[in-house]
Amino acid sequence: MAAPHSEPRWPASFALLGCVGLYAVLPNRLAVGPHWIVPVIVALPIIPLSARKHRHPNDAPWVRRVTIATIALITLANVTSVALLVHLLLVANVQQGRALIYAAVSVWLTNVITFALWFWEMDRGGPHKRAGEDPRLPDFQFPQMENPTLAPRDWRPAFVDYLYTSLANGTSFAPADAMPLTPLAKSLFAAESLISFVTIAVVAARAVNILH
Repeated sequence: MAAPHSEPRWPASFALLGCVGLYAVLPNRLAVGPHWIVPVIVALPIIPLSARKHRHPNDAPWVRRVTIATIALITLANVTSVALLVHLLLVANVQQGRALIYAAVSVWLTNVITFALWFWEMDRGGPHKRAGEDPRLPDFQFPQMENPTLAPRDWRPAFVDYLYTSLANGTSFAPADAMPLTPLAKSLFAAESLISFVTIAVVAARAVNILH
């Protein structure tokens, strides 16, 4: 039976599958090693992680370790793809502008999803801690927390809230929804903004110039 504040696992699982799909459509030159290896390594843990429908305070320690390792792997792969994309555009002088624009969009979307997963997994010690009776102090301040009258009683952020926060931060390069409160949250915001800035301002702009 789910805990009173337990969080469903399926949104994060679908988000990881979305990252797998976006990575799979990248050109081979932007993939790390064989094109299939990262999607397979990321997709395999989703089966045991999804065995239970909710994250619980009594989850085994390996559940969070595997989840964090999986998110870290797709983040590292995506950062490497950004570096390879910048290299192709600024050093290799590749002329395939349209394909590189599509690749930049895929990389940017993956960045938004992966950091939504980081926010979801790190806030207040993770979804399993948030489901307990004594969660840690928040890492993010959502508008509903600042103005409780705008939300139902006992409102708590769900995965969609972290996804929107990541989208807003990845678009504006600054907090536009939830505010980071801790050094960990600020570091995650800064990392996402930096990757997003490189992808949009450098990669996309150069690809557009190639098309003209």
